[in-house]
Amino acid sequence: MLLTLCAFVAGLVFGIGILVSQMASPAKVLGFLDLAGRWDPSLALVMAGAVAVGLPAFGWARKRSTTLLGAPMRLPRSAAIDRRLLGGALLFGVGWGLAGFCPGPAVVASGGGQPKAVVFVLAMLAGMLLFEFIERTRMAPPRALSQDPATTPK
Repeated sequence: MLLTLCAFVAGLVFGIGILVSQMASPAKVLGFLDLAGRWDPSLALVMAGAVAVGLPAFGWARKRSTTLLGAPMRLPRSAAIDRRLLGGALLFGVGWGLAGFCPGPAVVASGGGQPKAVVFVLAMLAGMLLFEFIERTRMAPPRALSQDPATTPK
């Protein structure tokens, strides 16, 4: 129950922050990404604030094996920069630039009834399902070819 309450409060604070910073507004986000036009640097301050909070928190979390609520700490172990990471980052950036949403703000905006955000979230969920399907297929052990005992040479 406490874990659920903490998750709810964290999500609520995140959602309020997204709304206050206007990151749920595609026009605001696209203005930030328009470096050659009428660039709006205000979201850079939001991101800098997030990094300023996140860096010490992740540094502290790396030293722990459990969360404050007793759940196991599950932080990424790999620091490798490979094709999959770069491809995912590229896909994320293109999607962010085209739609003006990234996942968190899109969920907040869809909760506010923005039709474009709802379409984005549905497309994001479809992409996640496709990724899971591809990963499971890729990681599945190869199937043995069935052999008919009558035709197998001895």
